[in-house]
Amino acid sequence: MAFVGTYDHTLDGKGRLVLPAKFRSHFADTAYLSPWAGCVALWTAERFEVMVRRLETEVRAGATDANVLRGLAARSEEVRPDAQGRIMIPARLQSFAKLERDLVVCGAIDWIEIWNAPSWDDMADDLDHSVAEAFRQGSGI
Repeated sequence: MAFVGTYDHTLDGKGRLVLPAKFRSHFADTAYLSPWAGCVALWTAERFEVMVRRLETEVRAGATDANVLRGLAARSEEVRPDAQGRIMIPARLQSFAKLERDLVVCGAIDWIEIWNAPSWDDMADDLDHSVAEAFRQGSGI
């Protein structure tokens, strides 16, 4: 499953986000939230496990600092969607990504990103430029 698409959503007063209907079935049981580059990443349990195993291998090989794995473990949260498809975003992660009421939820192929809407808007032009440049350079996307 490739997570694609961009959806406008809101964070309720209790810090809950309703997952886009298109994504819900992939997070029916357990999911993981992690701080990411200016946003919060939402991973399926399977993808999170793959990422952790890869990092463990890199740490053992000396290719990645152990603090990367330590930081991921310490700052990530396991979440379980409720019957309405809502996940609770902890205050610490809300603060990290400056999440307020208006959010953008977007697919990032292997995970989902949860953005503060104004931060997403600021970045959207750069995304369009990056994709256009990749096409121009013939990267095959």
